[in-house]
Amino acid sequence: MKKASLILSFILFVLTSFSQTQRWSLTGNEEITWTINEDNIPHADHIEMSGRGISAWLQYEIDAESHAQISRTLVFPAFRTIPNDTHGSLMYTFMDKDLPRFFINHVSLKPTIYNGKFMGDHKGHANKVKLNGSLEIESTLELAIKKSKKDNEPKPDLNAPNEVLLKRKLFPSTDKPLFVEKFTYINNSGKPVLVTMEALHKEIQLDEATTVNGPHRIIESTINDGTYNLQPSDSVVFAVVYYALHAGQSIPKFDLVAEETSRKEKVAAICSELQLITPDSVLNTAFNFAKVRAIESIFDTRGGLMHAPGGLSYYAAIWANDQAEYANPFFAFSGDSVAAKSAMNSFRWFARYMNPEYKPIPSSIIAEGQSYWNGAGDRGDMAMIAYGASRFALAYGNVDSAKVVWPLIEWSLEYLQRQINTEGVVWSKSDELEGRFPAGDANLCTSSLYYEALISASMLGKSLGLPKWQTNAYTNQAKTLRKNIDKYFGSNVEGFDTYRYYKGNTVLRAWICIPLTVGIFERKDATINALFSPRLWTVDGLASQAGDKTFWDRSTLYALRGVLQAGATEKALDYLRYYSNRRLLGEHVPYPVEAYPEGNQRHLSAESALYCRIYTEGLFGIRPTGFNAFDCTPRLPKDWDQMALKHIHAFGNDFNISVKRIDEKLKITITGNDKVALEKIINNGETVSIKL
Repeated sequence: MKKASLILSFILFVLTSFSQTQRWSLTGNEEITWTINEDNIPHADHIEMSGRGISAWLQYEIDAESHAQISRTLVFPAFRTIPNDTHGSLMYTFMDKDLPRFFINHVSLKPTIYNGKFMGDHKGHANKVKLNGSLEIESTLELAIKKSKKDNEPKPDLNAPNEVLLKRKLFPSTDKPLFVEKFTYINNSGKPVLVTMEALHKEIQLDEATTVNGPHRIIESTINDGTYNLQPSDSVVFAVVYYALHAGQSIPKFDLVAEETSRKEKVAAICSELQLITPDSVLNTAFNFAKVRAIESIFDTRGGLMHAPGGLSYYAAIWANDQAEYANPFFAFSGDSVAAKSAMNSFRWFARYMNPEYKPIPSSIIAEGQSYWNGAGDRGDMAMIAYGASRFALAYGNVDSAKVVWPLIEWSLEYLQRQINTEGVVWSKSDELEGRFPAGDANLCTSSLYYEALISASMLGKSLGLPKWQTNAYTNQAKTLRKNIDKYFGSNVEGFDTYRYYKGNTVLRAWICIPLTVGIFERKDATINALFSPRLWTVDGLASQAGDKTFWDRSTLYALRGVLQAGATEKALDYLRYYSNRRLLGEHVPYPVEAYPEGNQRHLSAESALYCRIYTEGLFGIRPTGFNAFDCTPRLPKDWDQMALKHIHAFGNDFNISVKRIDEKLKITITGNDKVALEKIINNGETVSIKL
């Protein structure tokens, strides 16, 4: 009876885990659409989108009457406020009430709320919301029908077309501290219509005492304002722009068409490189969206190009985990030159804090590189930096870049070796969760990252022609550490022969997935079973700790990659599909998120880079081994005939990987410059060493 009950509980768990509603649908490789109807409103969500001078956090809502409302919180990372710390970016929120007034036939469209109810002279109903690198909301405006006052006046034709279509499009500038809100009115009424946008120019000047190098100004201004007589089927475009100016800067003129074109081209360029092609269109599209979020969040700062997480908190600053560990290894594959420059710049920033006493490098460098934050102490940051820098340098395939980052890698590895405790693993004060959950004096994550950093550094050192004694020392240290990781952390936790996260840990933790991502597979079966057990897996992915409601997407993203690397392809694919559908097409879309309840599931950008690495390092099993060499262990799911990654920009080349099923084997083909570099039949799970 007990066994039957356990089986039933597991079946119910699986059904619950993979059952979810989809609010959105795919309408292109780079677009999703929510078609609004009375059954799926009210609904509200938020999304962040960025350019090199601005980040915009948009809260959009469709209420029960299908009226659209938008709140725009604009962040200007290079405009600093006091205190000039992690959060010292200029921010300002604009609501719908701050918009200029719009009129149709001299009747105001300005939405107002009275006694909690929407009031307006024209009835407006939102029909669709689209996300495609911009936020688009399409609404139908029903024109007010003028009633005849006299019996001899003609009666209005109630069946005649009586609508104006409004398309709103919101997007950031690619290279300016500028945000654009475009309004397109299309006359579908069958008769001439007058459409008006009033002119508006609002300027906010911050007090110089609250700014750095101020005073800063924020301006809201209209473009193409005025009254237009639209014939049937005609349209008119208005715009409201929001921008920031430094002290002494004059008001510029903006080209609306050029700004919109630039944003479209930037999104298209990101999606055209490192293309994922699989039979699953949801995975392909989720990959495209994640690439955009990961790469767009790079800002021009006083200290150079800087990738930053975002989320209304983290700009013009870097972290050892978000940038060095999560995003930079992906940027080496992305084909985006700005992303690669930001990665190199982040390593230069960290390198400035190397010192002969081997005091730890700060966890975060903030305020455009002018200061730092180290409030949590050593979180294993040197392991994060050495891991990310060595992986990036190998994959990027540029000798000169590798020479720049090598001293940082070498210093970090020496620091870590000095932190080895009496039981042979790495001491650290905390981990990247900074004390939110216990991590002991030595945690599994830090030692695992150090292990991988030693292996990659040995390969990188050989590629740079460093002495054998040095590269061999790293290899030997890695071998010893691997044994100590199993001895120190290996444990039976809650019935699973997996890992304890720290000494004394008796509750399953999500970060038991980390060894899988660095090729430590001794306990892979029990670890995978523990990760996907009801103790850790929730409707939103992995709980940070068994029995707790808190989740951080980063652990789910690491786990999905690690499970693929460990060869449990079918199981990983089931959970990857579930997760991707939830994040791309569910209730909070379209990117991976940071955490919950902390941060209200912010769309931090480095998590999107981790999502992309599920495919490059997990599904295709790419492991850098030299400047122009890598190992490839493709994991083609059993119900797929083929998959491909096209325009991989890594190892000094632009190349493609194609994997096709040939009976019970796989055919792997590497092409570049219209030439076949390698074509080989392999067994499923076999590793191929490739030199370009």
